[in-house]
Amino acid sequence: CLVGSEMCIRDRSGAACVPIHLGARSDRGGKRDDAPGLRRHLRELRRRSGLCRRRSTTESARMNRNLILGGLLTAVFVIAALMSFVWTPHSYTGLDIPARLLPPGGAHPLGTDHFGRDILSLIMVGARTSLAVAVVAVGIGMLLGVPLGLWAAARRGSLVDEIIMRGNDLVFAFPSLVIAILITAVFGAGAINAIIAIGIFNIPVFARITRGAALSLWEREFILAARVAGKSSLRISFEHILPNVTNLLIVQGTIQFSLGILAEAGLSYVGLGAQPPTPSWGRMLADAQTMVSIAPHIALMPGFAIILAVLGLNLMGDGLRDYLDPRLRVARV
Repeated sequence: CLVGSEMCIRDRSGAACVPIHLGARSDRGGKRDDAPGLRRHLRELRRRSGLCRRRSTTESARMNRNLILGGLLTAVFVIAALMSFVWTPHSYTGLDIPARLLPPGGAHPLGTDHFGRDILSLIMVGARTSLAVAVVAVGIGMLLGVPLGLWAAARRGSLVDEIIMRGNDLVFAFPSLVIAILITAVFGAGAINAIIAIGIFNIPVFARITRGAALSLWEREFILAARVAGKSSLRISFEHILPNVTNLLIVQGTIQFSLGILAEAGLSYVGLGAQPPTPSWGRMLADAQTMVSIAPHIALMPGFAIILAVLGLNLMGDGLRDYLDPRLRVARV
């Protein structure tokens, strides 16, 4: 108990309180009835907490910088893709042979290709193609992979879990680009088949990520409380497990989005992606490979577009991962 400013302890009868005098320990640098050693440790603790605050501020600034820079780069390509529906500097289908292979400048800020088409217009429409393919492919992967991962985690150790995970291992045994080339070669070249091919590889990625995150949650106390309350595994998976793995899925989605852009560019480069006259960054690189020594800009511009788009998505994913991490969120607070 506390009487006035002194700490006391009651005797066995509970009727009286005996005051307790706590002096500083001699091995901590203090004396009786005085605690300079304790005060010194408190000052050191304050200095350490200040260092922690400065370090967390620095980490927060780095996280915000990655998130802002990645978001800006991604926003530039999204705006260009949306703008291409209503306006482009020049027609991306019109040929202008006298203006072929013009260097950047004037009416053509990024130059023209071997058919006289404006490269900026081609990149804008190519961004629309690449982003559309990546968005739909990632959507297919999340729509099918997340429920499979939740189902495998809910039935952990059962035959269902083994079938789902061994199926994922079978898909992972082959390189994603090889599978995409195989599917498009069998069913024909085109943007739709490229979307299906990339989406099929995204399914086991999201299934494995979801299962791994959900397995650790199934042992938590709030899940045990939900099971005691009589909730089914399906209801627990969607009401309690899924909201707690959403942050991880968002980050993984941005990473798979950038990989989808690379996969679409690779398929278009070998002629299995979007078909002419629909522009594609991979197709632009394939058309420019024989003219790099004559007009290097027709290969550099779509290459820079791919690099910046993938870099922006990766930076945004890295910033989102750090921002949504609850452990780093506590450190920032």
